[in-house]
Amino acid sequence: QVQLVESGGGLVQAGGSLRLSCAASGRAFSRYAMGWFRQAPGKEREFVAAISWSGGSTFYADSVKGRFTISRDNAKNTMYLQMNSLKPDDTAVYYCAERAGAYSSASYFSNNYDSWGQGTQVTVSS
Repeated sequence: QVQLVESGGGLVQAGGSLRLSCAASGRAFSRYAMGWFRQAPGKEREFVAAISWSGGSTFYADSVKGRFTISRDNAKNTMYLQMNSLKPDDTAVYYCAERAGAYSSASYFSNNYDSWGQGTQVTVSS
């Protein structure tokens, strides 16, 4: 059974930076694409970024493109989300997720992910 644990969330002022981590265990991490999603109060969960199993391909939501960077270290079974130039609209619970199916491509769609972390709160003050 896959276990995903996010960390690195917190309170930051607008314009600041945070780096989220997602530590994975229980499955061959290097074989699976990964993604970050977020959910703000009263809103649906939305795609943030995704990365292929090799790390060679990355995808971003338009709202974070140029500000956020997704990466992974397969030797450490860990994925990261570097968030710069944070805005109050980035306030949400951030979730990491592991794609269903070994060697499947990264995906924008949450339904394609079968394992989720518990989430970490990111709050950006104005």
